[in-house]
Amino acid sequence: MAVHIHKVYSRVFRKLGQETAPSRILKAPPSVQICHDVQSFRKLRHQLLLKGRRVGLVPTMGALHDGHLALIRHAASLNDDVVVSIFVNPTQFGANEDLNSYPKPWLEDIKKLWKLRAEFNAGKQRGQIRVVLAPTANTMYPGLPPTSEVDGHGSFVTITPIGSILEGASRPVFFRGVATVCMKLLNIVQPENVYFGQKDIQQCVLVNRMMKDFHVNTRMDIIPTSRESDGLAMSSRNVYLGQRRRAVATVLSKALRAAASAYASGKRKRGDILDAALQVASSIQEVERNLPPHHRARFEVDYISVADPSSMMEIEEVDTQRGAIVSGAVKMLPLEEPQAGEDTGLGGGSSTVRLIDNVLLDHGKALSTMLRG
Repeated sequence: MAVHIHKVYSRVFRKLGQETAPSRILKAPPSVQICHDVQSFRKLRHQLLLKGRRVGLVPTMGALHDGHLALIRHAASLNDDVVVSIFVNPTQFGANEDLNSYPKPWLEDIKKLWKLRAEFNAGKQRGQIRVVLAPTANTMYPGLPPTSEVDGHGSFVTITPIGSILEGASRPVFFRGVATVCMKLLNIVQPENVYFGQKDIQQCVLVNRMMKDFHVNTRMDIIPTSRESDGLAMSSRNVYLGQRRRAVATVLSKALRAAASAYASGKRKRGDILDAALQVASSIQEVERNLPPHHRARFEVDYISVADPSSMMEIEEVDTQRGAIVSGAVKMLPLEEPQAGEDTGLGGGSSTVRLIDNVLLDHGKALSTMLRG
């Protein structure tokens, strides 16, 4: 099994090494550089350091949407230069996850960044997109490609227990890969500030803890989740949903809003807050269950959590001086009986789509507690 996975990852690494080169397709505007290797980036970073330029990093896996663009706008408002990284990190995907099918629209991503740069030029932003860091997999992992097994070989950063609960329990290698690639990017870029979206709240808590534990001299800023008009959290994976599953995918945001409403009404006990969320999910699940297979969209609730903001550990009662994080994950199951001409999404509706979301109770307190760590 380990040999097979190693061969698969080796093929994927070679493929990614060939594809992560958008500058060969679309020429960068003047004063913007696209870097694929560490050496060329560090030369540029040294020049910015000598000029006293303040640098913000926005790490992404590409497939940019409005949520990513909001992060970049925010970074440009607070820094002289913004580095946007585009790297689909293979070490955070398990053996049976969607690495090969993960969307990689490099040309579209670069066009969006150039359009955003033109917007900055016409406006009053303090900063500008200075570098697109688009390394190959061989650049990020210069040794042997690590496997996706829990006990696989490779140089990893592991943060426990944050990385082994909730998302980490469902995806055992995910946060090991996240922590490892974030440490690499922070070490390469050495930004004054780094920007993450609240949607990936456990990732924010984990990276913040890692930065504190390893004395990384970078400040983290967390931006509120960008949402569609019906409340669905923006995600690169939403392209997999198609019309039928997309209509039901708001179940998680609705459940979390119900939990927040319960808290706002005075509920503080974990059970009361969870019950409000689970009732919403159960009622929507029952409606879908009673529809004919060619109309319904099935889903499973993976978890809903009420956790301490600095540790992600479950709590029995919310401390109003600290706030809390209510987070959850649902699995939108493969479509049953897809119809001719139906919008089934990327991949034809044949795969499970995992969606995550969260709300902060006593938002300001929860966020400050989390960042204090």
